[in-house]
Amino acid sequence: MKGFLPFVIDTAKICFIALLIVLPIRAFVFQPFLVKGASMEPNFSSGDYLIVDELSYRFRVPERGEVIVLKYPGDPSQKYIKRIIGLPGETVTVQDGKVSVKNNGGTAVLKEEYLPQGLETPGFEEVALGDSEYFVMGDNRPFSSDSRSWGTLPRQDIIGRAVVRILPLQELSAMRAPLYK
Repeated sequence: MKGFLPFVIDTAKICFIALLIVLPIRAFVFQPFLVKGASMEPNFSSGDYLIVDELSYRFRVPERGEVIVLKYPGDPSQKYIKRIIGLPGETVTVQDGKVSVKNNGGTAVLKEEYLPQGLETPGFEEVALGDSEYFVMGDNRPFSSDSRSWGTLPRQDIIGRAVVRILPLQELSAMRAPLYK
């Protein structure tokens, strides 16, 4: 019984120190995210477990092609996963199954190699983005609720970018934004 009290005190100290380290990291740097739904298939499936970096966008701006977790503008308590297509100040056009972006450098049709071959983006949209607005889309274009249906995404609704897929284990990978040609 004499050794029990020191054991409890040491265990409590370890737990307290672990909480002091883990809680700030979890609250301000990284957080887990579980993909729900089919809006990002085939690149992300329902049940995929991701780690989201909440810190890097405090030091740099989001880039086209990055996969982000966001607060759904229609209900900020819901979190969505989407891909950034349009950046502030650009005009995004969806027409004839293609997505094009117009900015100071001209107009370019995006070559989206991460999409399944033959997939076209349905609908017609032309959206001019404001100074802190983004245009986001799911990779499963015909079945995604995204900026085409609920409008532009304000910068303050971006939680962070997906950096690592942890589950399923056979899909373990770091994520990088695609290079658009």
